[in-house]
Amino acid sequence: MILEAIKKEIINHAGELVDIRRKLHSEPELSWEEYGTTEYVFNYLTELGIGCRKTEPTGVIGELVGAKPGKTVALRADMDALSVEELTSDLPYRSKEQGKMHACGHDAHTAMLLIAAKALVSVKDQLEGTVRFLFQPAEEVATGARAMVQQGAMEGVDNVFGMHIWSQSPTGMVSCTAGPSFASADIFNIRFTGRGGHGAMPQACIDASVMASSFVMNVQSIVSRTIDPQQPAVVTVGKMTVGTRFNVIAENALIEGTVRCFDPTVRDHIEKQLEVYARNTAELYGGTAELEYIRGTQAVVNEAESAQLARAVAAEAFGEDALYHEEPTMGGEDFSFFLDEAPGCFALVGAGNPEKDTEWAHHHGRFNIDEEALSTGAELYAQYAYSYLNKK
Repeated sequence: MILEAIKKEIINHAGELVDIRRKLHSEPELSWEEYGTTEYVFNYLTELGIGCRKTEPTGVIGELVGAKPGKTVALRADMDALSVEELTSDLPYRSKEQGKMHACGHDAHTAMLLIAAKALVSVKDQLEGTVRFLFQPAEEVATGARAMVQQGAMEGVDNVFGMHIWSQSPTGMVSCTAGPSFASADIFNIRFTGRGGHGAMPQACIDASVMASSFVMNVQSIVSRTIDPQQPAVVTVGKMTVGTRFNVIAENALIEGTVRCFDPTVRDHIEKQLEVYARNTAELYGGTAELEYIRGTQAVVNEAESAQLARAVAAEAFGEDALYHEEPTMGGEDFSFFLDEAPGCFALVGAGNPEKDTEWAHHHGRFNIDEEALSTGAELYAQYAYSYLNKK
């Protein structure tokens, strides 16, 4: 199923793979600001002889046409960094940009896909079909994938594959399970409005802080009492802004939170219930409430045949012992918008190693990866594409 020439090519360029990742790590760019990364990727693919184009305002789509006609498989890597201050001051390749950091591994994804592209170019004469490379901006704000789709990234694509480096799992381990993998991730904002006044005269006021506090205390019953316990769901209130000073009863309160689940009907239900709970809570105290519900990423649901192919490729490339099962996470991933356009799957590649201090959580200021995992990810990208196009 796999091609040994690809494995050898990845091994031969392992040093370059690390160098690319370190360069990108030291030069992080936030969502929709990935201009330098876009230029670097575009030039790299062009030098490989891969036809490519830039998307607006950032991002790159490359296409490698094999020697024989066939299907088209897309490989995706995200490129954006986070507004996180890097705390790993001892790293020679630490971020040069204050307050910006590749704290989620997107630098690794970009580097792995570039070397995968190089490996696939070397076996172009053995490819039966086309490989499309999607270097995506703005995953961290859940808008990049949709923008790329709107700019034609998935036109003519038969299958799509992506991955995420995973610090919670041991280096080199691979998980790709059929079914739900990442949850849908939505944002809600609720504004409670009452009547402000002097803190010594509550009888003349309608306290927005009481409304908001009551809502926060009761909203968890949406999950615990209105949803099937076998359907995972999370409602989190992450921020509450209320009041102006200690002796003024608040007229306004703003609550911000997120909703995570896997089932579309559960998603619809929670949205409706948030409005019901907010409105009834406000009415109870004589105020009003207004809900803004913003749908972010969809749930990432791995298509069964694609997930099986990824597992088979990983088992043959790295051994059966490299496979493991990662439970679905309530984290969000906008790879879901690519899966709306074609079947495919999303894998996790372990990069956690306590001896190298690479088990910090994603989005933490000390996040780092065991760079031994880079070759695993690069080969998985390339071998998946080859196996999908050449399978009989």
